[in-house]
Amino acid sequence: MRNWIIGLSLLIAAPALAASPAPQKALPKPEIPQSLMQVQLSFAPVVKRVAPAVVNVYARTVVQQQVNPLFNDPLFQRFFGVTPEMRQRVQQSLGSGVIVRSDGTILTNNHVVQGGQNIVVVLSDKREFKAKVVLADSRTDLAVLKIDTKGEKLPTIPFGDSDKLSVGDLVLAIGDPFGVGQTVTMGIVSALARTGVGASDYQFFIQTDAAVNPGNSGGALVTTDGKLAGINTAIVSRTGQYAGIGFAIPANLVRRVLEGASTGGVKLPWIGADGQAVTSSLASTVGLSRPGGVLLKSVYGPGPVGRAGLKTGDVILSVDGTPVDDMQSLNYRIATHKPGDTVKLHVWSNGKARDVQAKLMLAPEDPPRQTTTISGRNPMTGAKIENLSPATADDFGFGTDTKGVVVVSTAPGTPADGYGFQRGDIVVEVNGAKINRVGDLTRALDSGQGEWSMIVDRGGRQMQLSVRG
Repeated sequence: MRNWIIGLSLLIAAPALAASPAPQKALPKPEIPQSLMQVQLSFAPVVKRVAPAVVNVYARTVVQQQVNPLFNDPLFQRFFGVTPEMRQRVQQSLGSGVIVRSDGTILTNNHVVQGGQNIVVVLSDKREFKAKVVLADSRTDLAVLKIDTKGEKLPTIPFGDSDKLSVGDLVLAIGDPFGVGQTVTMGIVSALARTGVGASDYQFFIQTDAAVNPGNSGGALVTTDGKLAGINTAIVSRTGQYAGIGFAIPANLVRRVLEGASTGGVKLPWIGADGQAVTSSLASTVGLSRPGGVLLKSVYGPGPVGRAGLKTGDVILSVDGTPVDDMQSLNYRIATHKPGDTVKLHVWSNGKARDVQAKLMLAPEDPPRQTTTISGRNPMTGAKIENLSPATADDFGFGTDTKGVVVVSTAPGTPADGYGFQRGDIVVEVNGAKINRVGDLTRALDSGQGEWSMIVDRGGRQMQLSVRG
């Protein structure tokens, strides 16, 4: 410390001992700004280029509504011999969309157009077109629309690489909030790889503080060089209005869904395993020095990771060099590839780190779906059911090893609807008989003889339903 003080004193005193100071270079003469662009930062050129490719999307839906909800009670219907009186009600949703191909191909959110019987797209120049839904994917909450431009080429926004975004990058959100008209807001990328948002099955979002409000859904999140970074989808808010936290589906996943519009549907590859985030306590249990990665809870033997030699208890740390921290981020990294692609997985297995190659595939339909609509006189009449296979389990977001029979939908006004069956319910047991296949369920329902005692799994919680009649 004393040497440092002496040295500092010498450094300060040294100029006074010099015979003549060294000549200093003259500072450059400041330049006077010659134009308005030199004195202000503006995104106007970018907005002018991309804004014409952002459209408004209106979806008109006619829904059936009961005049008196009491009529929906099956017991009331049976004892009084009445049927529910229905009336039609028109709902209209407003969202935004992005023209991604000059032939009139448009991307938006599935929830904007879901159930819509009359969908209208309004261009930035106020022209209106009827739109056809080419593809709707509830798992990613994305939909592809098509309008007939009579051969006219429309402006588009090119795709960017969402994996190259960094926290702090400037982005623009373009859409039609509250129906006030096309609006542009600016913000930064607040976070990447947000999971657990719940807006889609593939929960992996870009978070931004660019103002996003109702009506922005399906609109564009754009980089400052005019590339599509993502599709604005959801917000976090206690009031339903902007609170500084918005989420966009990354462009790399959006691109895969768009490809599905040309190939007969979205065919996202499957990893063939279920897992959970590695916490601090789990990390010490498996021998990792820090939390991170996905601990495999179950592995489907003939699937990609099973064939790669992984087993229950192994940890996947990264995919192609990109870290994964939970099952949602792992599923996203797999979904941005195509079936048949080979990915490099960095894994922790038997106390050692190693790399393995996994060839991706579609989830198999084994057993076949055997889609069936229940009929006859029983509590499930009007329900559409399917066998659970890895493919159907993947559709519903269930675990890879989930087995049984699942409810796909229920027709309004039917007994299944009246008794409260919902999409995703798994029928476990009927009158003491275990239900493993569709045939098991139909036989058990037919042999009920007016009495049915049923166990149904809903979201991991088992419920019992007893019906006589």
